[in-house]
Amino acid sequence: MFNPGQRVLGTTTPLYMGLLAAAAAPLGGAGAPFPEIALMINALADALTCLLLIRIGCLLRSSAAGWTAALLWALSPMSVTFAIGGLETSVYILLLVSVLYFRLEGNIHAMSALAGLAFLARPDALIFAGLIWLDLAVVRIREAPFRIGLKALLRAAIPFLLIVCGWLAFAALYYGTLLPHSILAKSVAYRLDPGSGFIRMLQHYGTPFFEHNTFGTVILLLTIPLYLFLSLVGIRAAGIRRPGSGASAGLVYPWLYFAVFSAANPLIFRWYLAPPLPFFFLSIFLGLDAMLGLPRPTGSGAVPQETAARGEWTGRVSLPKGRKILPAGLRRGLFCALAAAAMIFSLREWTFAPETGPAQPAPAMAFVGLEQLYRQVAEDLREMIPPGSTVAAGDVGVLGYHLDAVILDTVGLNSPSALRYYPLPVSMYSIVYAMPPDLILDLRPEVVVLLEVYGRNGLLKDSRFLDAYLLCGDYPTDIYGSSAMLVYCRKDPP
Repeated sequence: MFNPGQRVLGTTTPLYMGLLAAAAAPLGGAGAPFPEIALMINALADALTCLLLIRIGCLLRSSAAGWTAALLWALSPMSVTFAIGGLETSVYILLLVSVLYFRLEGNIHAMSALAGLAFLARPDALIFAGLIWLDLAVVRIREAPFRIGLKALLRAAIPFLLIVCGWLAFAALYYGTLLPHSILAKSVAYRLDPGSGFIRMLQHYGTPFFEHNTFGTVILLLTIPLYLFLSLVGIRAAGIRRPGSGASAGLVYPWLYFAVFSAANPLIFRWYLAPPLPFFFLSIFLGLDAMLGLPRPTGSGAVPQETAARGEWTGRVSLPKGRKILPAGLRRGLFCALAAAAMIFSLREWTFAPETGPAQPAPAMAFVGLEQLYRQVAEDLREMIPPGSTVAAGDVGVLGYHLDAVILDTVGLNSPSALRYYPLPVSMYSIVYAMPPDLILDLRPEVVVLLEVYGRNGLLKDSRFLDAYLLCGDYPTDIYGSSAMLVYCRKDPP
């Protein structure tokens, strides 16, 4: 927490913020070891997610797919990186997986409440919740007259609505806004080329197991159509094995997520790529199971309406004739071989000696060099500036945590006053973000901290800024293509 007293809704994850605060209360409150608390919460969340994936696989009559998805999620650089990084990703994904699990189990009220909590963990949970609710609406209306089905659906939605509307009412009264400022800021502060979101998502979905580390990006020509095909087969298999249960809707989620983020074209931070992965893993290996000839319903495929409503199917099963050519042992061997390959590819992203961060083996992508650099800056600034000074920066988390200062977030995530300075002229951008010169000159913070690339074509060429500020810190780095982390101090501090 920083800038106490300022009622700014800067977080998109009030649930995780509340979890951290509750866990910290008996451990010293604001002085509690938040990084360690976050790590413990995230480790527990990821463990529960793995257990639920195993259970979901069993409910979909493919324990092999459930166990494989769980193992891959446990090993995935995406899960481990953000768990040790202190983000809400682990808890958010646990909530999404829990929603699907309770939908499959038929516990609609638990599903509804967890969907509401998922919204408080991240607002894009509405993508997943929308799919699940739409599927449930179809089932409820099919199994009863329209008015009765609609009433049943509304009753089921009560926990979800109470949680979501309760939070929105509080946010409106306390913060004066329904939307976090971070959402508004990200929509105006970053400059992206059209289609960049689609390309980023395509690369991600083509290499969910980091296959590019082994084969290079050329592997996308094979993996994109392969994983799409297997995922679609898995979605269909889920619908056949558990009709009316929401299984197919849950496994469609990765593709709707793909479509929404491609169309919206935001700056896709790495942690935005993690939520669909457990569902994607499950659909791929459920599809592989189905292709290798796991049991499926025979006959016309018709399912009694009351049975579909319960999400059950107890009819006889048999193997497709064409797949009986391969012995059962060979089919199991092929599945295990492909699952092992995915795990090996994922482990290729791990390193025994990370350059930064943990002293034990960790994913190479768990790079915290930027955070360590900001911490060094914060330690030096504590000796240079008096408490209560205003420090402006484009990346504020570490500085806010370690400094007794007023933080001016130049992106605008936590400082609404910054939003009016965007958008900037295209010529000011060297990468996706540039620090607005007029923001600094108008608000006149005592200290400005920035990567050189943030000001290369704008702030650092502005004669007004150079006349008003003196370079008082230079930390060489090549992060984001910069030449250094720069610290500027105002020449006439009050």
